[in-house]
Amino acid sequence: MLSKLKYRDSDLIVKCYTKELGVVSFLLRGVLKSKKGSTKVAYFQLLSQLQITVNYKSSRSLQSLSEVRLNHLYGSLHTHVLKSAIVMFLSEVLSSALREEESNEILFSYLETTLLWLDEQSDYANFHLLFLLNLTKYLGFYPDVIDRELNHFNLVEGKFQIKQDFRNTITGEDLNLLKKLLETTFDTLQDVKINARQRQSFLNMILLYFELQLGSFKTPKSLKIFNQVFN
Repeated sequence: MLSKLKYRDSDLIVKCYTKELGVVSFLLRGVLKSKKGSTKVAYFQLLSQLQITVNYKSSRSLQSLSEVRLNHLYGSLHTHVLKSAIVMFLSEVLSSALREEESNEILFSYLETTLLWLDEQSDYANFHLLFLLNLTKYLGFYPDVIDRELNHFNLVEGKFQIKQDFRNTITGEDLNLLKKLLETTFDTLQDVKINARQRQSFLNMILLYFELQLGSFKTPKSLKIFNQVFN
């Protein structure tokens, strides 16, 4: 689940990324008042993984659910302070970045497996950096690594280059970390050692990369809180 919004006194609108339909929004009528509804609301925490039965009608902008239950029960993602901050931040990024109302099972599998990986880890300080970098594969703008030995990276073109355009290219620590993460998997992520300043700088850079590549993408409102909590 990507986001939720209270509607009227007792209804809830939730936006989900589904395996078969892509991004879909649902209207949960009366769920905030009924006793049975309180159980259902508990399922809809940010980035929860659910099994749902959808009453889908293409003419509707808001769909309805006939059944919902947890597909995975997280052990720490919603209870650990730092992991909860990551969840809040990434849900906002995904809600802004994911727009397609069509199936993308490879992307769905990536989101599912990486969140389960995070739930199980005790060393995850750089998880969000690699998560966002790898997400660009499925959104269509993963960096072109052919010339990655070059010393500038163009954020508009998504390519390494020789010359620097001060408006659009990165160098220095951000570039070095980009090259390192391009060769890193989640299983070797603990080997990447950077400080809080470097982490925050790289995060700002990759969010700018998203903005330049996705015209509708907006910097998450939770970024300031995320940096305060996480750093």
